[in-house]
Amino acid sequence: MHTLGFWLYMMSDALIFAALFAAYAVLDHPYNAAGGPQIRDVVHPAGAFIQTIILFTSVFTYSLSMVGLKAGNRAFVIGGLLAAVVFGAAFLGLELRDFARLFAEGATPDRSGLLSIFFVLVAAHGVHMVFGILWMLVMMVQVAVKGFTTAVVTRLLNLRIFWMFQASIWVCIFVFVYLNGAYR
Repeated sequence: MHTLGFWLYMMSDALIFAALFAAYAVLDHPYNAAGGPQIRDVVHPAGAFIQTIILFTSVFTYSLSMVGLKAGNRAFVIGGLLAAVVFGAAFLGLELRDFARLFAEGATPDRSGLLSIFFVLVAAHGVHMVFGILWMLVMMVQVAVKGFTTAVVTRLLNLRIFWMFQASIWVCIFVFVYLNGAYR
């Protein structure tokens, strides 16, 4: 039953991001910049590409932890989760640095509808990343304390789906916001 609930949550999350992408698509026009910066003025694809590589590395290290799960090796699972946390935190650090730069340049959400949806979309993904990192930290403790019980394994597998979903959402953000926006 826990897996069904998780999948219902994942579908609702997909709907939230679909709505955010739809709002971005509607607001991604020069007249929605309200005299402020255009999206090409605020996005930097090279930096976002580095974030993408870091996020994919986090997904890869999480996948390696699943190899440890198959082998029944607690230390390997915890190490893989720890590496995924570190790379996830690095991704978030770069995102926060970009937000700080934009705020310093005066490109804030209150400038225009376009910037508002840009910040909401990217920040919504960032918040999901924070929760994924917290979930991984909790799972590291559970693996260390409880071992590979059915409940712990189910949570690890659900977390894997969640983490890969966040990587998929980031790919959409990278393509539709950063790449498409930079080359208009």
